[in-house]
Amino acid sequence: MPNLILANLGAEIEANVRTALREDIGSGDITAQLIPTERLANATAITREAAVICGTAWVDTVFRQLDPRVAVHWQVADGERVQPNQPLFHLEGPARALLSGERSALNFLQTLSAVATRCRHFADLVADTSVKLLDTRKTLPGLRLAQKYAVTQGGCHNHRIGLYDAFLIKENHIAACGGIAQAITTAHGIAPGKPVEIEVESLEELQQALAAGADIVMLDELSLDDMRTAVSLTAGRAKLEASGGINESTLRTIAETGVDYISIGSLTKDVKAIDLSMRLSL
Repeated sequence: MPNLILANLGAEIEANVRTALREDIGSGDITAQLIPTERLANATAITREAAVICGTAWVDTVFRQLDPRVAVHWQVADGERVQPNQPLFHLEGPARALLSGERSALNFLQTLSAVATRCRHFADLVADTSVKLLDTRKTLPGLRLAQKYAVTQGGCHNHRIGLYDAFLIKENHIAACGGIAQAITTAHGIAPGKPVEIEVESLEELQQALAAGADIVMLDELSLDDMRTAVSLTAGRAKLEASGGINESTLRTIAETGVDYISIGSLTKDVKAIDLSMRLSL
């Protein structure tokens, strides 16, 4: 995981949770006011389907921000596979806080677990190859670091975080700069030391990128034969990343071409929330 994610994750979790509680509770949970303030309760959350769990810290933070008296007892950890009806965590504390925090806590857990689960599925498909599967910037607004963390818990890897930590020079950038060589040279001059990746659409463009000193070359929708040729031509001078329309039916054959990376937007974009449930007991 990029150091920027690790460095900022704690503050990001706090901010994610503050935003979630503010939009859900607003000026106050009027339904929870039906319950006496002194009433204590227990609750248990379970999963109704197989999954890879992610988001425990977000759940902890929801209840800590609501009421520090709430105790969260986890039976699982981030990155762990779970089966249907398996208990995930147990809560003890003021009933109002348990009920007010339920939806926000489960929203984080079901969404991040969905990402981790999908990533684990894709990672398992290429587990015996040397390729690394990368996420993209196709994330939910405001939850990028959370989703990128979830990617790592599912066994995949992070691409750049945003537009500021690495260059990714695409077709329109190349056209505006006047060509592949010009774009790469300018990027190295703007931010020496930052990775420079450039997208190519042919083997001819690949050779131009290599000659100009690209660190990573993204092969955009090249054929399998051209990918194999690209690996041979590159011979370790740069890292190669396959991208564009990749799914679980094509993933394996692309991995076997010898590319270093495969980027897949659907790791974070096309996910279905894990079905979770929480039941309260007094």
